[in-house]
Amino acid sequence: MKQYIVDAFTKEVFHGNPAAVCVMERWIPDDVMQKIAIENSLSETAFVVKEGERYHIRWFTPGKEVDLCGHATLGSAYVLSRFYGPEESTFVFDSLSGKLIVSRDGDLLKMDFPSRMPEEIEFSQEMKAAINGLEARAYLSRDVMLVLEREDDVMNFCPDYSKIMGVSEGMGLFITAPSGQYDFVSRTFFPKIKVNEDPVCGSAHCNFIPYWSKRLGKKKMTAYQASPRGGVVYCKDMGERVEISGNAVLYSESDIMI
Repeated sequence: MKQYIVDAFTKEVFHGNPAAVCVMERWIPDDVMQKIAIENSLSETAFVVKEGERYHIRWFTPGKEVDLCGHATLGSAYVLSRFYGPEESTFVFDSLSGKLIVSRDGDLLKMDFPSRMPEEIEFSQEMKAAINGLEARAYLSRDVMLVLEREDDVMNFCPDYSKIMGVSEGMGLFITAPSGQYDFVSRTFFPKIKVNEDPVCGSAHCNFIPYWSKRLGKKKMTAYQASPRGGVVYCKDMGERVEISGNAVLYSESDIMI
């Protein structure tokens, strides 16, 4: 089985978010896909099978299958555009989150994803402990989003994963703040599914984009995910959908011997 590792939301290897992409002729058992994800030890491994004119995509972390992943979808579209459909300009994926569309615009890959405006909830003591006593406003969709007011607090945040695990709500925990150089910055943490810090999380921007669009009064924004690897995300609020765009670069190509 062919496997590619792609660094997403960057133009340089060793930056952005690495995703493994397996393009297959037919599905293999779920437990084997989970074992491959564990063996890869990356935040996401995407499995793609062409079904008619569309592709079916599934995403596995080392801990479980998830319903939506941005960077591995971007990485999958990059692999398809380079090795399997270089003449195609648009790739349509069926997924647990419905139809996802990725289109090429020069070097950029533009993803059409669902918008997930989170609802404001109580900022609990567990949440405050998880962000080392900082003050924030709390929101919840699939994940907990904590909005801080200082960019430096996001950039310099030192996570304690045991405290993040102590937040009962949500699968992941995000922190975000307005930015001087960009429109907003963020970081995302998923220790509950064995991904401590996700370097650049596309699905998190399904939350960030509608929130910051409303707060800033802007439809188009540029975001920076301030993990140690770092990555730039180009954002557009389209109402019920969001456009999440970025670059990608190939790190490796290999064969899985199963």
